[in-house]
Amino acid sequence: MINKVTTLTEAVKLVRQGDVLALGGMTLYRRPVAFVRELIRQGTGDLTLLAFTASFASDLLVGAGLVSRVRSCYFGMEAFGLAPMFTKLATAGEVKVIEETEASIAFGLRAALAGVGFMPGQGWVETDLLKVRPDVKLVDDPYSDRRYVAFPAIKPDVAVIHARLADPYGNAVLGGNLAVDWELTMGAERVIITAERVVDKLEERADTVGLRVNAVVEAPGGAKPTSCYPDYPLDSAEILRYVETCNSDGFKDYLKEFLG
Repeated sequence: MINKVTTLTEAVKLVRQGDVLALGGMTLYRRPVAFVRELIRQGTGDLTLLAFTASFASDLLVGAGLVSRVRSCYFGMEAFGLAPMFTKLATAGEVKVIEETEASIAFGLRAALAGVGFMPGQGWVETDLLKVRPDVKLVDDPYSDRRYVAFPAIKPDVAVIHARLADPYGNAVLGGNLAVDWELTMGAERVIITAERVVDKLEERADTVGLRVNAVVEAPGGAKPTSCYPDYPLDSAEILRYVETCNSDGFKDYLKEFLG
């Protein structure tokens, strides 16, 4: 049992230039925004951003120029429209988009957890996705005449998960909608937990275990303006302000305010 509590400044140093960085949470819920703020301050770039779904925090990283490649099956702001900086830079070809779906990410993570190079599935059979992802192959089932898609393993270098509660050893309570955070925690090389509160002992059942966690950071309000149920709701006005500001070419001003 090792006490893993540290500061955001120190935790961010676990992210290295060129890493595959996975951000936990789902759409506009429980995103590690405080961590992203410090990461932008430190300026570690050339990242491959992996997110089951990507939104506000991911868009900030893209807009700040720290992301070279994106792997996600959705990148947007839900009812608030497109993710403005991702849309702008991906359209301009300044960010490479590696086409993914829920199936390819889920099966890729499962393959990494199983310690194998791929996981077979039916998700992309007879679709054009195989044309845009020539690295994804078809394999024959040795027990029948069927063919399956061999989704390659996905192993993030760093996963960052925001939790409601955590203990000093990295066990964490997420508070519902686990997304793929358990898989990210178990599969990444290095894992960082930011939490609304760090307590000596969890009274609730942990959603993720501290075995694979490298750093724990107490970050009250660390998901704002996204939500962290039931502690606080989505700040809809702030998300809308962000989208409108970016669409008016005001991202640099917003980022300066965000970092300040």
